[in-house]
Amino acid sequence: MIIWQNIATPNAGGIFVMKTKKKESEQRRPMIIFADDDAICLDVGMRMLQKLGYIVLDAKDGKEAIEVFLNNQDEVDLVILDMKMPYNGRTAFSQLRKINANVKVIIASGYAEDQQIREMMEKGCSGFIQKPFSIDVLSHKIMNALKG
Repeated sequence: MIIWQNIATPNAGGIFVMKTKKKESEQRRPMIIFADDDAICLDVGMRMLQKLGYIVLDAKDGKEAIEVFLNNQDEVDLVILDMKMPYNGRTAFSQLRKINANVKVIIASGYAEDQQIREMMEKGCSGFIQKPFSIDVLSHKIMNALKG
């Protein structure tokens, strides 16, 4: 957006200066909830997300991911859930969709994509990422989920 601002100067009447104003979406960094019950996976995942420039909120299981989402749902852009954790990714995904049908969720798992994950994808899950994943693969999955 371009804004023209009149800057008054003595004896000159005024000079118009062009300023650009960033849109809100350009100023705000996306916020992601990352949920994993494995402390090392949680730490590494959060560091990757922070390195990619995201604001990251952590959760140690699916139940905590739902609580964090409830407390921040107006700011959260994406939730990444580990499939195999207490109050697992499938259960948490189902609860998150009840709270907000448009929530974007990526499921992470150390196992290959299976029937449960395919069912979640059919129900609106935004993506699947197999662990261990690289920062490049993570970045690509997130970009696809956020634009989709």
